[in-house]
Amino acid sequence: MSRVLVIGCGGVASVAIQKCCQVDEVFTEMCIASRTKEKCDALVEKLKGKTKTVLTTAKVDADDVDQLIELINSYKPDLVMNIALPYQDLTIMDACLACGVNYMDTANYEPEDTDDPEWRAIYEKRCKEEGFSAYFGYSWHWAYRKKFEDAGLTALLGCGFDPGVTQAYCAYALKHEFDQIDTIDILDCNGGDHCKHCSVQYGGDFSGSDERGSFVLCGCGRSLRERGCG
Repeated sequence: MSRVLVIGCGGVASVAIQKCCQVDEVFTEMCIASRTKEKCDALVEKLKGKTKTVLTTAKVDADDVDQLIELINSYKPDLVMNIALPYQDLTIMDACLACGVNYMDTANYEPEDTDDPEWRAIYEKRCKEEGFSAYFGYSWHWAYRKKFEDAGLTALLGCGFDPGVTQAYCAYALKHEFDQIDTIDILDCNGGDHCKHCSVQYGGDFSGSDERGSFVLCGCGRSLRERGCG
């Protein structure tokens, strides 16, 4: 039994929502929210008669923390599933903290404008202090870890396809199949080759961020890397 708020109704979100609705004994109630409510309504109409999940829809601007807080407090979900744009990860995390609700996303945070002076200053400081140069990474999320721990909340990060189900497989293998895991190699098998660096199933804008992501479980858990996995 669960009550879930899904933010986002694009290509990836609509697939995830339909998959959740196939397990309606787990996902018993779900609100689908997006800037374009008509997309949410169309998906609910498509799912009529195919699931027992009680579906509702709402309009929200995921860039606006106040709007998110109002929606979360109104719907009172057990979990917020962020399947919107990676640019909106931090605003949704802020809203979840304000409302005392667990959080999940599918990709690491990405700034929409990497030339923004304020963001560049933070980014360049982190590059110097932590020795990395990738624009996209989980360091922005990890800065929230203590806040979620102190609030007794869980944030599951990077639960997309790659990484995503892969990290669940790794965690299962570590717990049930192996005494110790030193390293894990993940190979993409996309059923095709388009001679580009990114995965076939993704666009170039977001593939790189998923490929660079760590296996991450934060909040009440620890990263798999901390647990000796990866």
